Amino acid sequence: MGRGNHNQVLEEKAASRSQSEVNKRLKYISLAVLVVQNASLILSIRYVRTLPGDRFFTTSAVVMAEVLKVLTCLLIILLQRKFNVKETVLFLVDSIVFQYKDTLKMSVPSLIYTLQNNLQYVAISNLPAASFQVTYQLKILTTALFSVLMLRKSLSRVQWVSLLLLFAGVAIVQVQQEGNKEASDSSNQNYMVGLVAVVISCLSSGFAGVYFEKILKGSSASVWVRNVQLGIFGTALGMLGLWWNDGAAVAEHGFLFGYTNMVWCVIFNQAFGGLLVAVVVKYADNILKGFATSFSIIVSTVLSIYLFSFHVDLLFTVGAGLVIGAVYMYSLPKAAGSSSSSLISSSSSSASSVLPRTDGGAELEAFLPKCAGKQKGS
Repeated sequence: MGRGNHNQVLEEKAASRSQSEVNKRLKYISLAVLVVQNASLILSIRYVRTLPGDRFFTTSAVVMAEVLKVLTCLLIILLQRKFNVKETVLFLVDSIVFQYKDTLKMSVPSLIYTLQNNLQYVAISNLPAASFQVTYQLKILTTALFSVLMLRKSLSRVQWVSLLLLFAGVAIVQVQQEGNKEASDSSNQNYMVGLVAVVISCLSSGFAGVYFEKILKGSSASVWVRNVQLGIFGTALGMLGLWWNDGAAVAEHGFLFGYTNMVWCVIFNQAFGGLLVAVVVKYADNILKGFATSFSIIVSTVLSIYLFSFHVDLLFTVGAGLVIGAVYMYSLPKAAGSSSSSLISSSSSSASSVLPRTDGGAELEAFLPKCAGKQKGS
């Protein structure tokens, strides 16, 4: 009997070690993929927006990404209900139509997210990819400030210092860019338009992310349903923006005018990047996610040198170094006794995330083990 118990203990220890090794591999694999996704999204948008020839309508790309996200969330909901179509339809009608007041709450973040997605295309079209990647980290600052104001969250001293370093680093990069505007590789680019677009995008990202988090915490609704609601409003508002900005041109040339294989890659990257963030939330920790963001800035800078002849000087190096250090510092765990809540810092645009960061979401636990791996994450 004792020998049997001993063998069972040994088997449990071996299984635990095996599971730990699998989780560690998944952690670093998901992290590596996140670095690639972060860097590739910015670089690919920059690439397709600076190519000669017919340019696609960015407003149509925003709409297409929203449609793909809605379809993805619907598929996930259907999967959770074991492909019972009738049950899924009744559930969605009840959650979206009958509880219309709850659905209408999503119109505010959806409007901001749609604006943000369009602004990102404007910003990347007018700023070097590396400069955009560095400046866009201001979303950490805006998210932190809105979280303190709206959610009464507390920040550690290290986090406050990191936010100051972040602001200083971005300011230095902008000073460097001011001095090198004449070296722009395209006369069609407007540096000031790009800078204003990225700043407004960061502000909208911070507010919308915190607003969405507040809604999620104050409701028992499925996070996937929330994203369907977001996507419905996002698609409608995106279509309105398309009609307002490019209506005549789309009527003449068609919705998919200028779409190439690379453009489709950008749209899929933007649409499904948020699902990747969900996997990282599942298997990685906050420090490693901060490291991934920092490393993606380095990757974007290095590739920009080779792809777009981007010039790196001492000012840019110092500024980018401060931003990278600030992002890593911000992700460090708080000291014991301080608030353990952490702030959202999406890898790509908030609206482009299929699953925003939530604290202990049951749907995340229910879905990810099936799709991201069979082992339970650490």
